[in-house]
Amino acid sequence: MADKVLRVLGVHGLGDHRASDWQAKWRDAIKAAFPDIEGLTLDFRFVTYDDIFAKTDISFFDTAGALWKLTKSGVSSLGRSKRGVISNISDKIRWTAGYVVAWVEDEGFQQQSRKRILDAVREHRPDVILAHSLGSLVTYNAFSHPDAKEEQVKRLLAKAKYVTLGSQIANPFVIRNLTNGRVLPLAVSFWHHLYNIHDSVFTAPIRLWDGANFRQTETPFDVDGIADHAAESYFSHRSTIENVWRTIGAEAVGARAFGSAPTVKARAAAGSGRKKQKALLVGINDYPDPAQRLEGCINDVFTMSSVLQDCGVPPEAIRTCLDGRATADGILSRLKWLLDDPKPGDELVFYYSGHGARIPEYGNDYEPDHYTESLVPWDFDWSPEKAISDDQIFNLYSQLPYDCRLLMIFDCCHSGGIHRDGGLRPRGLTPPDDIRHRELKWDSKTEMWVSREFTRINDQFTPKKELAARYFGRDGATQRLGRASMLRGTSSRTYAKLKKEKSVMARGPYLPLIIEACGEDEFSYEYRHGATSHGAFTYSLASILRKQKSITFEELVARTRQQLLDLQYDQEPRILGPEIVVKHKVPWTGG
Repeated sequence: MADKVLRVLGVHGLGDHRASDWQAKWRDAIKAAFPDIEGLTLDFRFVTYDDIFAKTDISFFDTAGALWKLTKSGVSSLGRSKRGVISNISDKIRWTAGYVVAWVEDEGFQQQSRKRILDAVREHRPDVILAHSLGSLVTYNAFSHPDAKEEQVKRLLAKAKYVTLGSQIANPFVIRNLTNGRVLPLAVSFWHHLYNIHDSVFTAPIRLWDGANFRQTETPFDVDGIADHAAESYFSHRSTIENVWRTIGAEAVGARAFGSAPTVKARAAAGSGRKKQKALLVGINDYPDPAQRLEGCINDVFTMSSVLQDCGVPPEAIRTCLDGRATADGILSRLKWLLDDPKPGDELVFYYSGHGARIPEYGNDYEPDHYTESLVPWDFDWSPEKAISDDQIFNLYSQLPYDCRLLMIFDCCHSGGIHRDGGLRPRGLTPPDDIRHRELKWDSKTEMWVSREFTRINDQFTPKKELAARYFGRDGATQRLGRASMLRGTSSRTYAKLKKEKSVMARGPYLPLIIEACGEDEFSYEYRHGATSHGAFTYSLASILRKQKSITFEELVARTRQQLLDLQYDQEPRILGPEIVVKHKVPWTGG
């Protein structure tokens, strides 16, 4: 009986490989790591595209700008230490950061490399396709392109195992420009993605929840310099051996490896069960700096927990994260729990009560070009590592299945100051509650305590809807906290064309339902209900929801806005999200 031949096609990544022995290194590393299976031999073929890039015109300034673009995007990756940046602009930078950006932004470069990859698939008929670093972008672009639907290519890819490693596919800059903010499933037999948290070459984890034939394998290794990006180290990692090589080898000879990747049918069946309801509630009063401490955030969390339980969310499905536990790492780890393994129909809630901030970011001209909006965890120090930025939140939810339901509620300011308590709270010493009581009266309409000098505003007054300003921001910002659709990188004309053609590409990243306590240039105020402090927004929203058992999200926010206006709070709650979701009844029961 003749040996079974496993045809392996390798595609290199960043760097100049024209005088390199990379092919021999790959071959040796894979042979050493691959299980010794009787009757199975490996046949290697390789694809290079360095010659295409060598002809690409990219200047010193283009290279410097490329490094800035990718580093800026890479720093936002979740739960990682500061990325190493190559210290000087050199030829090495041209063949790394410059290489990625040139390929992403040059359609001609993409076309030529895409043709080369698809021609190689036709010629070599690979059983396994290995794509390292930029090679993963080149192959992903080829396999997701309409050109890959040609019958021969389609048939060959459907049988092939696709392995990516050291990949920039999910880097915010790349994903914004290639797929409008979303990684798409591929029509391959199975897609294995190897991710090393220590890899400092602009990589990011891929979250492909709606890809039944996808699995990410953690391959952590930390080597000095950029050696933690080396393909050979990925190939020889024990997790790769156990989860990828052993599975591929066993399936090649018709066996089934223990612990191998589940089939498409098995994964689909696993996700067909009952919907999940989960909620994460974060509240921070006791910031380390006494000047920044708040009073009502913990009460807000318990208020929201009671409201959610009234709406049918099981108490065991609600997690709280309070004060000293609500560090940057603590919040991020719990956010990952909230968004872990989502299924269509799942109902998820993220609520935050605390400070918000805006952190200035600098462009490649070293001038501030925009602000990063951020939640302020307990250990906040104005650094990216101790903040929960809009980029981080987006990266976590952007790949959720379109029919998963995520509600995000922010009772905080994110318009410039670190404080959320504005001018209605008295400055200086706060009087004792028995003295303060003399200054207040009970308003029966809103069922809230108000100043004795309080005069009601005309009930009929409704502010004009400034939809564009509310969404985009009056300072021209292209990103706001949680607003994923702003991250699509195509022009409005191109996007409109894609949408008209009903391409899945036009849908872009997942859009949650977002409720904000105030507008861009406003504060979110605290409110004292007798002797107990709350967020004015949270208290009003909860009180309305308890009375109105049948109300849409849109109506809920509108009534909350009006109640705060009646009470003379200078804050205007906003609601953002797909129109069909905005008009759903709370909690997701109609619409």
